[in-house]
Amino acid sequence: MATANQKLTLSPSRDIPFNKLVLSQSNVRRIKAGVSVEELAEDIARRGTLLQSLNVRPLLDEAGHETGMFEVPAGGRRYQALAILVKQKRLAKTAPVPCVVRDPATNILAEDDSLAENTQRVALHPLDQFRAFFDMREKGMSEEEIAAAFFTTVQVVRQRLRLATVSPVLLDVYAEDGMTLEMLMAFTVNPEHVRQEQVWENIRNSWQKEPWQIRRMLTETSVPSSDKRARFIGLEAYEAAGGAVLRDLFSQDNDGWLEDVALLDRLVDEKLKRMADEIAGDGWRWIEASVELPYGHANGLRKLTGTMQDLIDEERAAREALRNEYDDLESEYTEASDLPDEVDRRLAEIEAALEAFENRPVSFDPDEIARAGVFLSIGRDGELVVDRGYVRPEDELDVAVEGSGSGNGGEADIDRADADVDPSARHAVITIGSQPTDTDDDEGEVIKPLPERLVTELTAERTLALRDRLANNPSVAFLAVLHKFCRDVFSRYMTYSPAMEVSVRNTGFSLQAPGLKDIPAAQAIEERHKAWEARMPDDEAALWDWLASLEGTEQAELFAHCAAFGVNALYEKADRYGGGTVTVHGIQQRLAEADRLARAVDLDMVEAGWTPTVENYLGRVTKPRILEAVREGAGERAAELIDHLKKGDMAREAERLLAGTGWLPEPLRMTDDCEAAPVETEGEEDGADEALPAFLGDDDGEDDKADADEEDAALVAAE
Repeated sequence: MATANQKLTLSPSRDIPFNKLVLSQSNVRRIKAGVSVEELAEDIARRGTLLQSLNVRPLLDEAGHETGMFEVPAGGRRYQALAILVKQKRLAKTAPVPCVVRDPATNILAEDDSLAENTQRVALHPLDQFRAFFDMREKGMSEEEIAAAFFTTVQVVRQRLRLATVSPVLLDVYAEDGMTLEMLMAFTVNPEHVRQEQVWENIRNSWQKEPWQIRRMLTETSVPSSDKRARFIGLEAYEAAGGAVLRDLFSQDNDGWLEDVALLDRLVDEKLKRMADEIAGDGWRWIEASVELPYGHANGLRKLTGTMQDLIDEERAAREALRNEYDDLESEYTEASDLPDEVDRRLAEIEAALEAFENRPVSFDPDEIARAGVFLSIGRDGELVVDRGYVRPEDELDVAVEGSGSGNGGEADIDRADADVDPSARHAVITIGSQPTDTDDDEGEVIKPLPERLVTELTAERTLALRDRLANNPSVAFLAVLHKFCRDVFSRYMTYSPAMEVSVRNTGFSLQAPGLKDIPAAQAIEERHKAWEARMPDDEAALWDWLASLEGTEQAELFAHCAAFGVNALYEKADRYGGGTVTVHGIQQRLAEADRLARAVDLDMVEAGWTPTVENYLGRVTKPRILEAVREGAGERAAELIDHLKKGDMAREAERLLAGTGWLPEPLRMTDDCEAAPVETEGEEDGADEALPAFLGDDDGEDDKADADEEDAALVAAE
């Protein structure tokens, strides 16, 4: 006959007065961790109950009889929290405490119970906590009440509530350990579930699913709050106009992205217009305002020489007081490793105030103002940059006509009449411009020639870098100019499309990528030019004597600086049949001469600061071109890692892979000799005997429709 299984009998529970309980030495918890005992006491007081009973055992006397006292081997922190409430007289000493009473005859050790209580429980999944917070708020608890109940900050509660609002599809993936918490946090940047799911579909099978990549994809059609346009108008003005801002609650800087780019640009233009109107009241003839002025925007214009306003006695005294305060603070904290925050802020305030004293307003002659203009732009930190006092050639007074009398001085009479008008009554011509962008995307299955616009932009940067290098090599500059002089003077030579245009004619860049004026070469040229300009006499008649007074070395340095402005290493679209001003052969010869000059000054575009990015190259070329670049710069294995990606993802990954490799596209490389690069024709008429280098050509061919459709599917946030 089978024996029936013995039924378990659970230990009984009962209420025991608190003063009959003592803490057992068998409790295995020795180290403080998690919620403090004080916070647990507050939680018990708020709830008015214990959510979990104490596990106790009767204390026996020497004869083995119960004494009426009980020890607590499991639940020691709860006991200590109750003890705090008793000490604070918020709980009576005899208050009944729910306990599970162990049979003293059990063979289970007290330490066993204590250890099991702490190790056999399953920690709550973070997603369950996020959803619990969300449900509590939906049922009426405020964020502040939730934070107080769980002894955390309101910011943490908001972060967890934001995590609970991510797409349910992605929450399920997270619950199944399909993504990390950091990845889930990145998805909170954009609240649109459809967009979140689209980004996940694009990266779920990728070898790299980094949080930064997720954030960038979710915000790729928006503008970061750190953008100078956003700083210029301020987030408050943008939001007041109805603009939406995506915010990252998990960033220490609370990063944000402005979604309505059209609204942002409109607000920027409106603010530029308002500021231009204010400046126009000074009587300027014209004002040109733009978010970013192109490099060389003041070429060919005469710069007015103004007079800086003197400081009054009160201002001098204030400046001296600030200098003394600055010196005192520096002396006091000279040996401190870290400055106190308030001292650091005060030093910054003093520096800003002293800088304002140095940058005094400059006054101009009213007659000069009447024919001159102002450039307005936005600085890197969103500040307004005002550059006053430029005269266009067509606005210069004709001195000869002006002095010839009223009979033949029509134009001069007009200028004199205009000069007699009150400056505040003149109406300035205000131009609000914007930086053009090129969104052409030539895609195909094979490596096509680089777009001509891109080549022109790249060679514009190379021209600046070459100018900078030449300006620092006086001996090479002398040789280059002497070479050009010989070709001009001796009839046996012929001057034809030289790279050294010694006239000196400063070549402008009609096509240029944004930010060209901020590259190191452009900055170096500008600083050097201003330094020489500051030393030169204002009177042109005194210029010759001043030049003669220079030491030989200084003359050579100035000669090199001036000669560098004649460098033209620019690619231009040419008429290959000779009908235009620039021919294909002329471009070939110019680029060959530029290579010879680059070798002479040891030009290295990597050292000059060029590195491939999505903006300046990788996002402007086809997928085969991107793969070719990665293969050359980072190796075949790196190319294989990204060959399955969509165009936008491939370009961004290529930028990361090529960082620090020193890879350069063909237009920026140094050729092996000073002859033109190998020739490769594309769509050339029969009989043509001139062609472009291999990396140049017509980029206006038909797009590959199948690949274009694939890209359209990937660009889920396309403009």
